[in-house]
Amino acid sequence: MTKREHTQLVFFELVRAGLWTGRAARIVGHGVSVDWQEVYRLAEEQSVVGLVAAGIDTLPPSERPPQQVVLQFVGQTLQLEHRNKAMNEFIAGLIERLQREDITAFLVKGQGIAQCYEKPLWRACGDVDLLLSEDDYGKAKKVLLPLASEVEQEYTHFKHQGMTIDGWVVELHGTLHSRLSARVDKLVDEVQRDAFCGGNVRSWQNGRTQVFLPVPNEDVIFVFTHILHHFFFEGIGLRQICDWCRLLWSYRESLDVRLLEQRLQKAGLMSEWKAFAAFAVNWLGMPAESMPLYDMDEKWKRKAERICRFVLEVGNFGHKQRRDFSGMSYLKRKLVSSWGRLSDMLRHFRIFPLDSIRFFGGVLRSGLHAAVRGE
Repeated sequence: MTKREHTQLVFFELVRAGLWTGRAARIVGHGVSVDWQEVYRLAEEQSVVGLVAAGIDTLPPSERPPQQVVLQFVGQTLQLEHRNKAMNEFIAGLIERLQREDITAFLVKGQGIAQCYEKPLWRACGDVDLLLSEDDYGKAKKVLLPLASEVEQEYTHFKHQGMTIDGWVVELHGTLHSRLSARVDKLVDEVQRDAFCGGNVRSWQNGRTQVFLPVPNEDVIFVFTHILHHFFFEGIGLRQICDWCRLLWSYRESLDVRLLEQRLQKAGLMSEWKAFAAFAVNWLGMPAESMPLYDMDEKWKRKAERICRFVLEVGNFGHKQRRDFSGMSYLKRKLVSSWGRLSDMLRHFRIFPLDSIRFFGGVLRSGLHAAVRGE
């Protein structure tokens, strides 16, 4: 075993220990030392610094990293706590402002999922994503756009409006379409209607503000299709997959597995679910009995290994493979984007051969649109 391979195994061991309460990390050396700076780099690259820091806390003194590395993790974790507290305060004010205008918004992903972790303040936070009904989407734009210091170009077809308010990126969603296929997005629309019309919500008591979140049966579809969107379109990092695992774990007793299976079959996503389930169990330590629809067949384990390699290759949100279109002509941007998307499809083909072809049209259109916008 090379030093690099051993270091990656140590990294995953620490992620597992940080992800699951009561699990202690143990490092077996195999005569190979650990590159602790590489562990730190991987933690930053995959946006799981807090999880790895929690994992390090479980190590016996003889196996802990050098003091310099420990201090790096401590410093980053303190920054995470500070940023999360500030974001929570911002979200409270944002939701209260919308509520005063009689606008109902679901907080999706982000800080809502963070509440499923043992240490919510140690999860890396990102944007503030709000899901709204068609009417409230328009109303929310009117309320929030005047407050924004920066406004992104709207994706009108997908009802997506991004903006920056008080230094925080806020994204309004009228839909949570994955854009993978009409079949997948049809299911997402049905689940969204259930979320708004079913009368079932869960909430997060954020200080004095009650923040509405989708119920687990709906949220798990939103989170998983979002994972697949990034997997096929840009690249997927560990943080998003860990979010999915913690959501499933937190609501393992109440999740309607039969409904979940019906929905996945309806969207044609059962293969993706089983492959990512195998990755969650075999690489992230998710208890097999708590992973819905987990299949022990060796083929899913092989797919999980390929997912692992993909995750390490592309980084969180695929930032290691983002293409720089600056200075390129319109035609060259389109050619570079098309070639890049074709290369991505070949990698996806090794894991999901049929669906990589089925989803390629949506992936290609998205890439060309991003190239035209210079993104």
